Amino acid sequence: MPEPMIPQKAPYALELRPGKYWWCSCGRSAKQPFCDGSHKGTEFSPVPFELSETKKVWLCGCKSSEKKPMCDGTHNRL
Repeated sequence: MPEPMIPQKAPYALELRPGKYWWCSCGRSAKQPFCDGSHKGTEFSPVPFELSETKKVWLCGCKSSEKKPMCDGTHNRL
């Protein structure tokens, strides 16, 4: 499988409202960390996630986390 692009080697710390979100897994999106459809024509697909309450989250910016879409610190080893 091809490697994703790495838009940043740190998480995106965001406070998100309740709702459905699609995290960019390819690293190509201009709307990081969210999908804008730039993965089309690649082997990548966005990762859906849903929040039931307003919450601060740390979304993976390096695209290598084992807990996608959340950061697990993998960027510290890149």
